[in-house]
Amino acid sequence: MSNDVEKRDTSPKNELALVEKISALPMVSKQYKGMLKHIGETMPAIAKDSSNFYKSHSQFMYTMLDVTAVTPIRSIKHTLAEIDKVRGALEEAHIKMRKSEIDIVRKEQQLQSIDIQGLDREQLEVELIELKVGEKNAQNSITGAIRKMSYFTTQYKSILKKLGKDHITEEEYENEEEDYHIMTAMKQALSAARARGGSIDEGNFIYLFDMGINSAVAQDQIYKYLNKENQMIQNGEVPTHAMTMEWLEGCVRLFKGDSQKYAERRGFTLKDNKSLNLLDDKTQEDNKEDGK
Repeated sequence: MSNDVEKRDTSPKNELALVEKISALPMVSKQYKGMLKHIGETMPAIAKDSSNFYKSHSQFMYTMLDVTAVTPIRSIKHTLAEIDKVRGALEEAHIKMRKSEIDIVRKEQQLQSIDIQGLDREQLEVELIELKVGEKNAQNSITGAIRKMSYFTTQYKSILKKLGKDHITEEEYENEEEDYHIMTAMKQALSAARARGGSIDEGNFIYLFDMGINSAVAQDQIYKYLNKENQMIQNGEVPTHAMTMEWLEGCVRLFKGDSQKYAERRGFTLKDNKSLNLLDDKTQEDNKEDGK
């Protein structure tokens, strides 16, 4: 039996053979036989180029439009979620392919029997073709999924390198969450304000309030930033995306701690270290401090 991603035979000649079989069907007219011939002549190039696209999105879309978190650890979270999703899909595809391989071998063995003739043999042959077509399509999806998983693995390592770490902890993730939500709320508020004459929309006013941030102060920051951009444009300068990111980082410095105060006012402990997934060495350290 073949390996998990080993191809049984998915070369363009199989597509050509399929075109020839369809062309040989009695209901196919002369006009459509000509079309099939035209398709068959181009099929090797089509099969080769199609292999570039057996994945959901381009690498550009994965990075810029799928993983849109503005902070690094949140980006790692989204990246790992994509890896986990692909991993699960590959595991399911692996099981389906193994089952399909067994069914193919079983039907090939049945066809070797001289006792199976007539319509029974034709039925088996059609079922075998169906299984092989399904297996080929599954292999295409698997190769695309592997490339996607490889790409996100590269991004995971790249973000860790930027952070100067070889892993992250749940505590680090929790520590970054306030920064992430402040930046995300203000990013969304800024985008909404651009389309609303400078005013934040209701949804982001609620988002800010729920984090304990004074919406009037946030609105003032939006006005000031938009005015700064307008002044630059009037002076012939070009506002940059990096400038917006720096402004968002400034918003973090301005509003950081507001969520903690609001949580305490409501009687909540914003971060409970005892409920975190601590690393073994840190757990042992804490246990020693507690005299356990």
